[in-house]
Order: sequence, then structure tokens, then C-alpha cells
Amino acid sequence: MTDETTDLDARTKDLDRAHVFHSWSAQAALDPMVIAGGSGTTVWDHAGTRYLDFSSQLVNVNIGHQHPAVVRAIQEQAATLATIGPATANLARGEAARRIVERAPDGFEKVFFTNGGADANENAIRLARLHTGRDTVLSTYRSYHGNTGAAIVSTGDWRRIPNRYARGHVHFFGPYLYRTEFWAASPEEECERALRHLERVIQAEGPTTVAAILLETIPGTAGVLVPPPGYLAGVRALADRYGIVLILDEVMAGFGRTGRWFAFDGYDVMPDLITFAKGVNSGYVPVGGVIISDPIAAQFDEEVFPGGLTYSGHPLAAASIIGALDAMADEGIVDHAARVGSESIGPALHALAERHDVIGEVRGEGVFWALELVADRATREPLPAAAMGSLKSGLVARGLLPFVSENRIHVVPPCVVTTAEVDQAAAIYDEAFTDLARAR
Repeated sequence: MTDETTDLDARTKDLDRAHVFHSWSAQAALDPMVIAGGSGTTVWDHAGTRYLDFSSQLVNVNIGHQHPAVVRAIQEQAATLATIGPATANLARGEAARRIVERAPDGFEKVFFTNGGADANENAIRLARLHTGRDTVLSTYRSYHGNTGAAIVSTGDWRRIPNRYARGHVHFFGPYLYRTEFWAASPEEECERALRHLERVIQAEGPTTVAAILLETIPGTAGVLVPPPGYLAGVRALADRYGIVLILDEVMAGFGRTGRWFAFDGYDVMPDLITFAKGVNSGYVPVGGVIISDPIAAQFDEEVFPGGLTYSGHPLAAASIIGALDAMADEGIVDHAARVGSESIGPALHALAERHDVIGEVRGEGVFWALELVADRATREPLPAAAMGSLKSGLVARGLLPFVSENRIHVVPPCVVTTAEVDQAAAIYDEAFTDLARAR
């Protein structure tokens, strides 16, 4: 560490505190971590302090930090054509769209590009309303769909409450056996009762008013809530029964996170609209989109679609998608995520749960896991916020960046994480849990 690097970290913080207004925060007490660089699963500050990134930042750096193929694709596109309007045809945009639909199920040939996941969900809702001529959107309480007008009101958590400016949104409870709303004692009961609850909500709202059911295939920020067998297929059946568009939000779960290209590939379900962002290019350039089923896309062959974005299909974003998806395919990164999840992450987390009573439940797949932490295993009382804050501080002090949400630690490293790095992280979690137990 030199005086120069220390000064750079200090200057970064000073500039941030003077001029940057942060999201989801009261500004005065913020003390943000400085990140100056990264590679693979590791990031560091200007002074060279290194951290193992088991947050993937916002669960989006699927391919890892600074992957050379993605960086090179962006650089080459910037040297050729840095920007162009969305009304034009551009080779990078077309190639990016082709690669995306090649990963989608048959019957999806069109992509509407957006700037991120929130406006992907925003435009999926618009498409569903225009297609059905209906207004109401159903989504779960345990969800996050983004912070634009309709997306934030579709969101189920607290963030929607001060942002209720959009119309026609109704929430319901999805399956979550560990904290069941349905007095269920098995995955089968949870599935059956959750589907019955959803159908009653549809009926109570009036089926002819419901345009869409919007679901995260696997709710991410809400806790990596892997759906029980049969649930998503049951939702599809309800959507078909009542003429409702099914939107699956794959913003966090898509493009390798679950060890599959799309999370829904592991379930017996076919959506009508698929939203994506984050993992499609690992967040190197802001981008998202809606993959549109052929019947919905065909409606707009002669009818004007009343939506658009200045940066829709931006060439640098498109190039980053091409670079990321080609590298993920060539290097077997999605298969690696499945393998490291089943052979390393899952076993390591279950071993931690055997040693630490604070872990109430382990759930997940691929590189998409959560540890639900409790003050008491018998009552399942959530671990208090103060203890969570102490645990987070302990992890960071040991060189690991965690993703902490409410009473959970989400274990969500990049898809390229190695077995050795999983072992390193597991040892850090173990030490932090041991310290927490001593303090309690």
C-alpha cells in the first residue's frame, strides 16, 4: 500500500459523498466500499485490498469481472460505431437478438431491447395489456421487478409502498414452504394450496380483467425461493384457463445463474413473455429486454406498438451480449455453474447448516443459493437486523463480499467460481458464524 493508492481510495470516497446520490438509502450515514478493479470472482480497492465477490454485485456478474471476450467485444464495437438510433438496422443488434432467441424455446423469434430489467418488465406489462385488452396485473408479495412505474408496483416488497403511482396491480402469495402461508406440511400441499389461492384471487378480481401474471421464475431478492414441483406448470394452466398472459421474469435467474440458460428450462412451463437483463451480458453495459412469443409479436405486424427507448438495442450493449453469450457457450460456463452448484456450493452450505444452528434453511441451485438465518430453529424467528449487520461486517473483514437481504445471506458468486473459491468462501462463512454464536 502506498500513500498514492490510499489517497485514491480517500478521494473516491470524498467525491462519492460530495456528489453521488445513492439508491434505496438515507444519504448522511453512508460509507460505501471503494472498488477500483476486478477479475473473475475477485474485486479490489485502489490500495489492493482484495475481496471474493460472492454477491456478483447485484447478482448480475455471471461471467465474472473483466472477462476479456466481453471487454474486447465492447472495445471493437466502440471503435466501429459507438451509438445509433433504435429505428435503424444494426448488425450487432441483430446478432445479439439472434443469440438470445436461440436460447429461448421454440415459438419465440423477436426481442424488444430495453435499458435494464425494470423497463423490460414495464414493457412486458404493456404488451400483455395491449394483447389482452385487460388491465390487472397479478404478482406475488415476495418479489422484486424493478423501480419504474409499473415494475415497482408489481414488486411485492416494501419498496412498492412509497411508489404506488401505477394502476391495476394486485398481489398474491406464492409458495414458500419454510414460512408457509397455507399451513402446508409438504411441497405437494404447498403447491396445491398456493395454486388454489391464486385461482381464487383471479376469480375474485374478475378473470376478464386480468391481463397478466408476472412471476420471477425463482424469486431472487425475496430469498431464492425455488418453486415446488408442479407450481409453475399449474400457473401456466390457470393462465390458459382464464386467457391470461404469463410473464416470467428471468432478470436475475436467467443466463446461467441456475445452471441453465433460463431458469424455467428446469420446470414444465412455457411463458408468453420472458424478461431478461443482468446475466445476458453480466452487467458490463446497461441492457435488458423482452423475448416475445410469436402470437403476441404477430399482433404488432400491422398494429403500432406504442413504446420505445432512445437506447433500445444500443450497439455497445449488443456487442457485450454477443461477447458474453459466445464466451459462455464456448467455455461451458452454464454447465460449470450447474456442476459447481451441485458438487461444491450445495454440499458446502448444507455442511455449514449442520454445524451452525443459526442456519434455518438452505435452498438453491446452480450459483443461486440462500441461507435463511434464524434466532431459533424451532420457532424460525428471523435473525435480528443487528446480528445480520454484525455478520455482514465479519464477512467483509475476512475478505468476502456477501449479498445480505433481511435475515438471509444469498450465496451468489459468478458462474465461473471455482471449487477452491467455494471452499475459501465456506471457510469464511464458517468463521463468521462461529464468531456470531460466541457473541450471542
